[in-house]
Amino acid sequence: MTIGFVPIPFGARNLKVFPLNGEVPGAGISLPYLRTLSFSETESYVDLRGDDALKFIHGVGPTVAWDIEAGGVCLEAVKALFGGSITETGTSPNGQKIFSKGIYDIRPYVIIEGQAISDTGGDFHVKMYRARATSELTGKMADSAFWITAFKGTGLGRASDGKLYDFIQNETATAGVLG
Repeated sequence: MTIGFVPIPFGARNLKVFPLNGEVPGAGISLPYLRTLSFSETESYVDLRGDDALKFIHGVGPTVAWDIEAGGVCLEAVKALFGGSITETGTSPNGQKIFSKGIYDIRPYVIIEGQAISDTGGDFHVKMYRARATSELTGKMADSAFWITAFKGTGLGRASDGKLYDFIQNETATAGVLG
């Protein structure tokens, strides 16, 4: 008897944000209705010249720009990405969660890790180490839910080892699942 490959649904399966305390990640928060995670790397340097000769090169080095089209998200994910606080009152099933964003609540850094499962069973995921939302937050009320439609940001390298991001490809018959 031969045990064959059991296919599982493929495509973008998992996106998590991990709030950072310094460089220590907290518990992962899922964005279960992920539509897309797009990213592009760029390097930004400026030549400093004097007497028509290159004297010094200055810049922030490589960064990764990212864009998430997320769909519905929980308040914990909104807090992790955009700062603010969550207050809970009452008890289930009549409780209430209130997300509040104040003028002094800055957007924190997070680790973003996304996964896609291929139709052959392997998986590919990307991990950005110091990501921060930098664009406007857009959302809408539709289909009896609150939907975050899109947000963008920039990823910087970690201070401890300079890592900007990892691409990880697993070529296995059964795909792994993010922690």
